Amino acid sequence: MENVASRPSLADLILLLGRLLLSLIFLHEGFSLITDISATLATFEQLGLPALVAFGVIALQIGAGLSIAAGFLSRLGAVALGLFCLATASLFHTNFASQNELLHFEKDFAIAGGMFVLAVSGAGLISIDYLVKRQLKGMHPWLTAVL
Repeated sequence: MENVASRPSLADLILLLGRLLLSLIFLHEGFSLITDISATLATFEQLGLPALVAFGVIALQIGAGLSIAAGFLSRLGAVALGLFCLATASLFHTNFASQNELLHFEKDFAIAGGMFVLAVSGAGLISIDYLVKRQLKGMHPWLTAVL
């Protein structure tokens, strides 16, 4: 018989909604970059960045975005995307004379904050992390600490 404490609560539903909302921007951007890969590579080249970096960014956005949406290794995905947002803001949105650049800088920092909160809180009961953790209970403490 299932314990009442192991049933999803309103907080778990809100965590699911928050994960989906946080992941959406990265999934959209990652798929947009890969859809027009020639334009993506040209943009990265203009920034002085090699194609390998472009493919890494696409992989990060799609991989970590799916990780957060599904709640699978979501803490790691959240930390990776949080650091990515801090790097993006610091490297590409520092022309504060432009209101648009300042807005992008602030949004990147806000998204990073949300990612770090998710990394600490975990994905909640409505996640693959929870299902895996339940199966591994007591087996691998180092692995369940990540989930």
